[in-house]
Amino acid sequence: MSVDPSAIPNFGAQPDKPGQPQQARKPTGPIMPNQDLVKQLLDRMKLKHVVDKEGDLVAPWKHHRVYFMFRGEERQRVLTVRTFYDRPHTIDDKPRLLQSIDEWNHSTLWPKVYTHTSDDGTVRLIGDFHLLLGAGVGFDHFVASVVSWVRAAGEFDKWLVERFGLEKDEDEESADGQDQGPDAPGDEATP
Repeated sequence: MSVDPSAIPNFGAQPDKPGQPQQARKPTGPIMPNQDLVKQLLDRMKLKHVVDKEGDLVAPWKHHRVYFMFRGEERQRVLTVRTFYDRPHTIDDKPRLLQSIDEWNHSTLWPKVYTHTSDDGTVRLIGDFHLLLGAGVGFDHFVASVVSWVRAAGEFDKWLVERFGLEKDEDEESADGQDQGPDAPGDEATP
């Protein structure tokens, strides 16, 4: 996925002279990202998103959901981007899953993936990214991070499908047989 620079949200644009149109300007100092900023970026990336009942922003795909959660206060504020992979696995699959995600975690920067086992023995995977916001972050760094994290969440899902020989759904294939990737969410259920 690539993002056209002109598609990136314009924050802080101001007219150069009275009566003239606004010129796109990036903030020159640190920004304090919030949910509205992430929504604008997801809109510009043409990604579907909703706010769940807990107030977290979610970008849902057919087999995974990416949550954008702001936690903490002031200098301890953190943006956690957490991906819940919805394909269920059995407890018998867990040793193979652990071996595979160890390989993934060793060879990639993100997401760092781990397992969650439900009381009924269903094993699901979860991926995490974290960004300490502290006193603010650079605009370019924030945009590049969010774009990279969203892409990496989808790349892990594709990697897992290939690694485990999971069947792709017909609607995940485009007309030419290529996977649509993370910038083309499918028909999702509301999280």
